[in-house]
Amino acid sequence: MLNIKNILLTISFFSSALAYGQQPVSLEQVLQEINKNNPSLKAFESQIKSQDAKVSGAGAWMAPMVGVGTFMTPYPGSMVMDEADKGAWMLSAEQDIPNPAKTKAKAKYLAAQSAITKAEQSIQANQLRARAKELYYGLLVGYKKIAFQEENKTIMGTMKKLAEIRYPYNQSPLNQVFKAEGRLYESENMILMTQSDIRSKKIALNALMFRPAMSDLVIDTAQKIRFQPVASLDTAYLAANRSDIQQMDQSIRAMELNINQMRQEAKPDFRIRFEHMSTRAEMMPNQYTLMGMVSIPIAPWSSKMYRSEVKSMNLEREAMLQQKEGMLSEMLGMTKSMENELLTMQKQLSNYETKILPALNKNLKVSMLSYQENKGDLNTVIDGWEAVNMAQMNYLEQLQKFYQMIVEYEKNIER
Repeated sequence: MLNIKNILLTISFFSSALAYGQQPVSLEQVLQEINKNNPSLKAFESQIKSQDAKVSGAGAWMAPMVGVGTFMTPYPGSMVMDEADKGAWMLSAEQDIPNPAKTKAKAKYLAAQSAITKAEQSIQANQLRARAKELYYGLLVGYKKIAFQEENKTIMGTMKKLAEIRYPYNQSPLNQVFKAEGRLYESENMILMTQSDIRSKKIALNALMFRPAMSDLVIDTAQKIRFQPVASLDTAYLAANRSDIQQMDQSIRAMELNINQMRQEAKPDFRIRFEHMSTRAEMMPNQYTLMGMVSIPIAPWSSKMYRSEVKSMNLEREAMLQQKEGMLSEMLGMTKSMENELLTMQKQLSNYETKILPALNKNLKVSMLSYQENKGDLNTVIDGWEAVNMAQMNYLEQLQKFYQMIVEYEKNIER
């Protein structure tokens, strides 16, 4: 029975893994799935609910105190001169009544805590989005690399076969055959390395989406990535969009509410106490005591605590405001610098795509044609082939850096 269960679970696992990989997944779909399913983001939801649940208890009163005992009872062995000296049985009840202004201030402060956690959730979501984009763009580069490598492998395989055909007729030296063979095996190794890198990135991307790690993932390789800077980028834009700045704003707001809560300590609290005495003497009437009490927090020896706390928190709030301004200024300068670099890199990549790679490919084709017509040697073809390989790898390396910088730029502006 246990084996049957294991088999069914295995079949279910692989069927779900196959189901995921049927349709190409766009980057937007990946980000939506991460936002919906990622466990680290879900954990924040429970934390937010936990903090909101505390707000309802902010206005609670302290539990009442009740007591039972004796009142003015003589010690055993004492001489009682009068029935009234026998004392009484006493029942007491006491209740602290907090100042309403204090409970309201505490409720507002507790309600502000979940807003800070929501901002923390947004920070985590932004980091996960950036990681997902990095992996997705890495897959795009990996598939481009595979396409180049497969094409280069085919070219070198063709040249090797042609050299082997010509060798018996002394039209191609043996060392060129071995040189082509070595380059062919190098191409196969590069393809294996790229395929391994693609698998690793798919596993990492599946983990972010909370999918089975080994499920196949088909991405939209036709997707074109272009850089478009934000036209209205300034400190106001960053303050409105950066979750870490919003978290700082919520922390400042919570601190202001905490300062207000601490100021309420200058207001009095109340207490009511009732005591009932049932006398032990038959001729004495029952008695009671009813007292209302109020605290005096403005007394010099008690006011120092909350006054010093208010002063300390005000200074900390000012420090946070200054820190926020410094962060915004630094972020704006860094992001503007990235805009400049990205625009330059985009032009460089365009030159690779429209000028450098086409020119080197034409050179390779001409060398191959000359070799096929027996007007050139294989070394010239291999040199042209290596030049194309090197230019392609330089292009892909530049493209990878371009994508990584786009990820960092969008992470900074949280787009």
